[in-house]
Amino acid sequence: MSETTISKQSPRLFIKVTRDNLPQIKDRYPYIYLEHGRLEVDDSSIKWIDAQGGVVRIPVALLQCLLLGPGTSVTHEAVKVLVAAKCTVMWVGEDSLLYYANGISPTADTRNMLRQLKAAADPVLSLDVARRMFARRFPSVDLGSRSLPEMMGMEGVRVRNLYRQKADQYGLRWEGRRFIPGQFSSSDTVNRILTACNAALYGILNSVVHSAGFSPYIGFIHSGSPMPFIYDMADLYKADLCIDLAFQLASELNGQYDRYAVSDAFRRRVTELRILERGVDDINEMLGDVP
Repeated sequence: MSETTISKQSPRLFIKVTRDNLPQIKDRYPYIYLEHGRLEVDDSSIKWIDAQGGVVRIPVALLQCLLLGPGTSVTHEAVKVLVAAKCTVMWVGEDSLLYYANGISPTADTRNMLRQLKAAADPVLSLDVARRMFARRFPSVDLGSRSLPEMMGMEGVRVRNLYRQKADQYGLRWEGRRFIPGQFSSSDTVNRILTACNAALYGILNSVVHSAGFSPYIGFIHSGSPMPFIYDMADLYKADLCIDLAFQLASELNGQYDRYAVSDAFRRRVTELRILERGVDDINEMLGDVP
């Protein structure tokens, strides 16, 4: 991926794009992440000018998605060229840990979205997708006869038990999941870390889902929420990524919330678990053989 993963010594998920590390690619590439610079047109091609004045030409015709991080600007002409190349543009936070907005070409490839929609519109196929998602969390349980409400009930019990298990493992007091919108600082340290990590995971998955041409709005388990498919996919990773990390960090930080330590640890864990690399493969596996 051109969101080339950073070495283990660095907390960054993406590296700065330069002439040297821009990948040589033959097929359409998922996405490139850019920050602190300007995107403009030069002789009908897109060039990236970074904060130090370095210039890199971006092969937008070979990209599915361009992620624009903090400190970026883009000219109107550049957007027109991106649209003509069928390259989606997304505005994200640092390392795509927050998702703000995206622009999709009216001629974008919709095959993956149609595949997702076909599965969601068919009750049998939709339940099959949900069962594959739950099978990741219950590998030794036969889910063939389980209804969606039954599996959701099983998942609720599993997560509550996991919270208690992690609290015991790291020697922390746990009084339950608490999240009040707009009152982040009112929660205890574990809950604050959980909230921050969940939000960052949603941002990353938004980038993955959009860049691959799927829709965050077509889900199979969650409903009544703005991004059900993001929440569906996030639950595949939360146990190892968000939940374990929240209790581990709360213990290491002696109960004191440190946003920089949380951000650094989250990036490292995402890199270790290869969430960016696995995302699209996991989506395709969950959708199964839907044509």
